[in-house]
Amino acid sequence: MQKSNMSQNGNRTISRLFLIALMTVLAACSSLRLAYNNGDTLLYWWLDGYVDLTSDQKGVVQKEIDKLFSWHRKTQLNDYVQILQTGQKQLAGNLTAADLQADYDDIKGRTQKLLLKAAPELAGLATSLEPDQIDTLEKKFASNLDDFRKKNMKGDKEDQQKFRYKKSMEQFELWFGKFSNEQEEQIRKASDARPLDNEIWLNERKRRQNAILTLVRKVQQEKLSKEATIPLINTLIKDSFNRLDNSEHKQFFEASEQGSLQLILTVVKIATPEQKAHAQKRMQGWINDFRSLAAEAR
Repeated sequence: MQKSNMSQNGNRTISRLFLIALMTVLAACSSLRLAYNNGDTLLYWWLDGYVDLTSDQKGVVQKEIDKLFSWHRKTQLNDYVQILQTGQKQLAGNLTAADLQADYDDIKGRTQKLLLKAAPELAGLATSLEPDQIDTLEKKFASNLDDFRKKNMKGDKEDQQKFRYKKSMEQFELWFGKFSNEQEEQIRKASDARPLDNEIWLNERKRRQNAILTLVRKVQQEKLSKEATIPLINTLIKDSFNRLDNSEHKQFFEASEQGSLQLILTVVKIATPEQKAHAQKRMQGWINDFRSLAAEAR
């Protein structure tokens, strides 16, 4: 099942370098196979936009991205087929909140696995960064925060709830097609039932950005080797997944997750047979694409 809105305000950090660009493109693209086959190039340009790669770095980064995509194609795509097939079965059956929680935990675990796999590449890039590139990264982070404020913190609570609801509906309509006015009212009610505090999400973004900047500055100033940097990257990745469980705002984050699960469950429960068939068809298209992509790696 689609989970891109599960923690949409808290799950976007630069430490997920080798995942975000790919998943963002795939989720929005009508041709998953085309998007995936161009994902290495798109990811390269995405990275370049954050740190302004030097001519010496460009070739190394491209090579490392190619290696990561090769590993991903050979080892992960068939698992994605299984995830989607499970989603099809759940959609056709009596989906529960426990099912969704298990799906989310599975995807979260796979995301962490991918990032830890990329840790050596991230460490290599970190050791090559110059002070001006770290400044560029800091400016990009600041720009991202400004963008978050403009989009998510505009107006009063009602305005922010409406914006969040519309972002969720974009995802739901991608999978299920159009909803009736009555369905939209039920979805809006479930959406608004989720706790809303964008200041908490903004501060969490700042904290994660500062952790990354602290790491890359430490690497640059102390001239750490790649081998010495890898454990730091691993710790940063693991902390990004465990942070919400250990945060002073743990209750808020847990309520947000459960509210999002309930929102997705509401959509599935009120979906018509035709809307579910629309989702089944989209899932099958992705299954076919993943199978073809995996076969090309043999």
